[in-house]
Amino acid sequence: MGRIVLAAKITHVPTMLLSERPGKLYGCRQQAIDGHKEIARRGRANKADTIIVLDTHWLVNAGYHINAGSYFKGTYTSHEFPQFIQNMDYEYCGNSDLGNAIARKAMEKGVHTESHNIESLTLEYGTLVPMHYMNPERDLKVVSIAAMCTVHSHESSRKLGEAIAEAVEESDNNVMLLASGSLSHKMWANEDYEANNGTFTISSEFNRQMDLHVLDLWKKGEHKTFLKLLPEYAERCSGEGNMHDTAMLYGAIGWDKYKNRCEQIGEYFPSSGTGQVNVVFPVS
Repeated sequence: MGRIVLAAKITHVPTMLLSERPGKLYGCRQQAIDGHKEIARRGRANKADTIIVLDTHWLVNAGYHINAGSYFKGTYTSHEFPQFIQNMDYEYCGNSDLGNAIARKAMEKGVHTESHNIESLTLEYGTLVPMHYMNPERDLKVVSIAAMCTVHSHESSRKLGEAIAEAVEESDNNVMLLASGSLSHKMWANEDYEANNGTFTISSEFNRQMDLHVLDLWKKGEHKTFLKLLPEYAERCSGEGNMHDTAMLYGAIGWDKYKNRCEQIGEYFPSSGTGQVNVVFPVS
């Protein structure tokens, strides 16, 4: 019997990679990098063998999609930020059986989901940035699930999360489940970016206050209240991928029955107008 041994909401900002390079941004995201490494350490301590990433940089316009490739290898340059992420080599083993099982479970719930094992279906940086820090030994298998969902409901994403939990339970895998996306996600307008030191600031004080309130709810274990807020929070604060990663995460850990107090790992920080954080959702 498998289990989800760790669940977390995580950042994946490209400046984490720039933070490692000599230059004016050197060291600027060290605490976020340290957060990724600590989350991975905890997952390994709980015998994790597979990481499922709910990736808000994988855009889908119909149905849900799972990258259940058996093996991933390539060199990645971001189309969005080629100046930030370029020529990034990666190589990971996948977990096709688990990816396929998730899709079957979701279909049984009436949620159209397709699982793919296609060599040319590459990984997006919402998966690759976390793997860079959490899986440098390449010993953990990777399954990536699209979470930039443009025509989907939070209810169907909740059901997909339930499918993830059920498929994991029926497997032999110990899984780290990562919702890879920001809190608020209103990017600075291009003409306002430089004047507002956009790399290190948030574009809206309202968004910042809402992010901090959400973090407070999570830390207090007030998840029912958060879930009531989720649709409007995602819309009004431009949640990344409409926060479908977060809906999937909650679906997998029990939705409004989940009561555990969350643990923030490191600081909440603004990046290019958005609100970013690493938070562990303890699972028993």
